[in-house]
Amino acid sequence: MPRGGTLLGFGLRDWSIFGINLDRPTAILVAFLKGKATPSQSPQITVIPKMLWWMPPNAAAHGVAIDRLMRWDVGVMTLSFLLANILLVWLFFRPRRKSSAPSTWRAEFLPLTLFIALYIVMAVTAEHLWARERFEGAAPAALHVEVVAQQFQWYFHYPGIDAAYGESRPQLINAALGNPIGLDPADAHGKDDIIASELVLPVGREVDLQLRSLDVIHGFFVPAMRLKQNAVPGSTLHVHFTPVSEGIYPILCSQVCGSGHARMQARMRVISRSAYDAWLASRATRVVP
Repeated sequence: MPRGGTLLGFGLRDWSIFGINLDRPTAILVAFLKGKATPSQSPQITVIPKMLWWMPPNAAAHGVAIDRLMRWDVGVMTLSFLLANILLVWLFFRPRRKSSAPSTWRAEFLPLTLFIALYIVMAVTAEHLWARERFEGAAPAALHVEVVAQQFQWYFHYPGIDAAYGESRPQLINAALGNPIGLDPADAHGKDDIIASELVLPVGREVDLQLRSLDVIHGFFVPAMRLKQNAVPGSTLHVHFTPVSEGIYPILCSQVCGSGHARMQARMRVISRSAYDAWLASRATRVVP
């Protein structure tokens, strides 16, 4: 493991939050004071270079704009909080003297107008970022992967060489028999499809995720990719992004989806394009025609 790293993820074999093991108070103190965490034994935790303020390091192309917006929002809220409290303290301790009341324009309308303008700028910027990742379509050369959520598991469905997903039927779902999303064996498009429990992606290539749920609402959440999108039963939702850093990143469920919600975890593995092609070829050889 590289030195000076920070652990990211939720351990499956111990109680840890973003790599800070709650069973070791000393590790918590070290993590907060030095920006490090004691390595956990959980295989799901990944070592990444360092923490960026209180967020995990960004690993997606769009994350730069999101981080900038969050820093701006937090800075504005902090400044507003400080100014409001300073004003309250000043009004409380200032010498009392008889004076005419300030004009309504200066005391009310001007501050309110400034806050409204600031809010509009922040809201428009946030909506623009949201729409760019969800309502603008991905590039034609983007990699397409279907994300299927089910209590309490994530499944990742890759189309085969025909670039078409096989048809799925709810009555055919049987994870014990190797068909967790109900692919129809009679559909020719599904013969070469790949189903995985790990999301493997090539670095530097845009990815279009198609999300759906088989039961309840789940939240597909990858902190390092600045990515969060609900998977809703009866709906198919899209979100696209481009991973820019190789590594292994935890996938969490951000919606309380039942008694096993805390166990609903997977991982995203971003690798080189040559390694991805090799992985895809190795998985394709397991597909029974």
